[in-house]
Amino acid sequence: MSSSNLQRRAWVVLWTAVGVQFLGGLLYIWSVVGKALIKSGWTAKQASLPYTTATVVFVIAMVMMGRVQDAKGPRFCATLAGCFTGCGLIISGLVQSPLLMTISFGVLVGAGSGSINVSTTPAALKWFPASKKGTITGVVVAGIALASILYAPLITWLIGAYGVSKALIIMGICLLVLMVGCAQFLANPPEGYNPNTASSAKSFGGSDHGQDADWRGMLKSADFYKLWIMFAFSSAAGLMIIGHAATIAKIQVGWEKGFLLLIFLAIFNAAGRFLGGTVSDKIGRINLMRIIFVIQALNMLCFSRYLSIPLLALGVALAGLCYGASFSVFPATTADKYGMKNFGTNYGVIFTAWGLGGIIGPMTAAVIMDSTKRYNLAYLVSCTLLVVALLISFTFRTFKTAAPRAIVK
Repeated sequence: MSSSNLQRRAWVVLWTAVGVQFLGGLLYIWSVVGKALIKSGWTAKQASLPYTTATVVFVIAMVMMGRVQDAKGPRFCATLAGCFTGCGLIISGLVQSPLLMTISFGVLVGAGSGSINVSTTPAALKWFPASKKGTITGVVVAGIALASILYAPLITWLIGAYGVSKALIIMGICLLVLMVGCAQFLANPPEGYNPNTASSAKSFGGSDHGQDADWRGMLKSADFYKLWIMFAFSSAAGLMIIGHAATIAKIQVGWEKGFLLLIFLAIFNAAGRFLGGTVSDKIGRINLMRIIFVIQALNMLCFSRYLSIPLLALGVALAGLCYGASFSVFPATTADKYGMKNFGTNYGVIFTAWGLGGIIGPMTAAVIMDSTKRYNLAYLVSCTLLVVALLISFTFRTFKTAAPRAIVK
């Protein structure tokens, strides 16, 4: 294949990966679906179980399907993800009980969402030079952040027009066709292809092109545990704001329309993913992590003082920006440190830190809110975790750049 054809193929894979990520942002619809189910007679606990299950399965699927992606390739993995997602939604529209919905949405859609994550980013990264690792990662993961902007009003309209069951079936059929179709354009580069050019990248710490390591080798590295803790602690703050934004708005500024902050947060989340990847290519991954931790720690420290709608919107914007930036810098760092050969599996393992962050952030805030009727202490806990992450970041050393190789034509 000629160089020009390879370049065209690289861009096709990149934008397909963005499209699949965008289509796969299904977990964002549950707040609307859950609200409708409660109106139909479900308890709040019953309505929350499918979503909670989906977030757990999401992380498990990333680990398991990461190995499938590394072995079978992105097309197979993304096709499987489309089948899980589409069929999960269709079955969810056909069942009525909370238990069956937990299986159809929680297990199947959760598995599909996790599989999408590991079938898109690795494929896109392999087509582009190391100097663009952060940018490419940011572009791909921005797709899922933008999904809530479309899905929230779309599922609201569908439920209003056709009811919950038909809305889920319609979305399931559409997504099954679109995701499986798009998956056919995902592919790894041909054997021997290397996108690196004479201008190589700044990456991990300063610049680093780590040797390929499997998950066992990664677990023997002290840096893995540092990255894992930093990802968990930094995610906790963002997930706390995402999970409690509407309640925070009501408690702190007496605003009943705090749900609108979630749209605002989604926009800055997407912007953070793109900007974070691009900036990390320029200044180094660890340097960007330090900036993220400092900004977010200061934001959490000041959050209790955001006593007007504009100030609260500023705090939410900063939280979304930093949270989004983490989603581009951590996968790029994983690729830098442990190579691309087993990236799907390795990042799936590191991503389990996000699952811990999803417990620490929202649950800590909920417990503190129930006890004190305020979030002030929760902000301080998040600030402390971010300071710990910042201190850990100073334990990394700088790696030297490996000599680049030319593109094989």
